[in-house]
Amino acid sequence: MELFTIALINVEESYVRSLSAQIHQALQHLHIVQNGFKATFTWNDKRSFIYVEAEAGSVNNDPHTHEDRVRACLADVLATHIVADKESGILRMLIEKVFKYEKTADIDAIEGYCKQSLIQESQLDGSPLMTSSPSRQRRIQMLKDQLITLLEEKHQLSLNGFLKFRLQEYKEELREIAEYAIDEFIMDRQYQEFISLLQYFVYIQEAKIPVAHLIHKGGHEFIILNDKMELIDANEFDASFRMEMLEKDINLEDMIVSTLITVSPANIYIHTRDPELTIIKTIRQIFEDRTTVCSYCRTCDLYLGDAKKQDQLSP
Repeated sequence: MELFTIALINVEESYVRSLSAQIHQALQHLHIVQNGFKATFTWNDKRSFIYVEAEAGSVNNDPHTHEDRVRACLADVLATHIVADKESGILRMLIEKVFKYEKTADIDAIEGYCKQSLIQESQLDGSPLMTSSPSRQRRIQMLKDQLITLLEEKHQLSLNGFLKFRLQEYKEELREIAEYAIDEFIMDRQYQEFISLLQYFVYIQEAKIPVAHLIHKGGHEFIILNDKMELIDANEFDASFRMEMLEKDINLEDMIVSTLITVSPANIYIHTRDPELTIIKTIRQIFEDRTTVCSYCRTCDLYLGDAKKQDQLSP
């Protein structure tokens, strides 16, 4: 006995077979005595169908007794399938059509920011996998509720029609995700352009001093010393470079970079116990092969403490 029918247009046989198998497997996991529900399919290159059926003589001869559970099971499989297999394409469509991005590289990058945002959300929530993220589960439930409503009204569903005409709320949530990702994409691109500008200033300047020691004493505490281990005063130099010229709010990172570019050392020795700190990574990116990161020299021990003793005191 046929309960529900899912119609699909212009899809490969492998796609229909896979989706039918997913539905069939989910039906088998329903805890129903004498479970006789199954999913079968027919395929041609233009129009295909997946049928959810109850075998004759199963489920106490009354398959409609469990129709609500079967409907919910089918809706859950389809909703999960849409999020897993169709969401990437929908996001790309929104990035291209709504936000007017045309370059494939930009669309790829923004889609990557979308996925990164979802992964970070999962990590903040403590979920082990992106598939468990609250945002993803919310979107699946949103689609599931819509599908259940439609399958209550009519036992036949066009998946293509659902994707084309019934996803307004779902697409709005994806649009918000894409909008946030685009903001991140733009800020990172501006940051890279800013870094490139600083690299240019470094490139065109001749070295004014042979060595600078950037000492990271911890947290946000830094000092900059010359080759004689004396504090550097950037005001003593002809400051042809000023951060204000770049119309950028001055912060600690800017001040350090500005000073280093102003004094233009031939070599920069960075003494730190935390080489992955953002400011240090930024300086290494700007000054490239002029930089050397050090954690265990005499200067490190003098200003940062004996690393061996710190290791011994560590739990």
